[in-house]
Amino acid sequence: MAEDRLKAKLWIQAAIRTCVAQGIMATVVRKGDEDAGAILIKQNLGNGAFRVLSQVRAMDGSPAWLQATGPEPVDEAKADAYMARQIDRDWDLWIIEIEERSGRLPFEAVVI
Repeated sequence: MAEDRLKAKLWIQAAIRTCVAQGIMATVVRKGDEDAGAILIKQNLGNGAFRVLSQVRAMDGSPAWLQATGPEPVDEAKADAYMARQIDRDWDLWIIEIEERSGRLPFEAVVI
């Protein structure tokens, strides 16, 4: 039986609204496929530090976020280079940028 999944555009809209409600700056940097585009989060941690999170599934099948640029923050050029490589592989990709200096995600999420 197929799993019901939230369309990418609706998930993005909800994430942006959640950020705004918490006073966190969030911007859609790149629009992807409205129905099934994958999502990357570019998280601005301040002081030139960034991390990129990629949407994945955890071992139990639940949604999760992979620290795609590694466990340590990277500079913006490295974050942008990673995202450019992913866009080359997947033209349907969405990217949102969140400015959250503490490193937490403003919506329910497991980070692996």
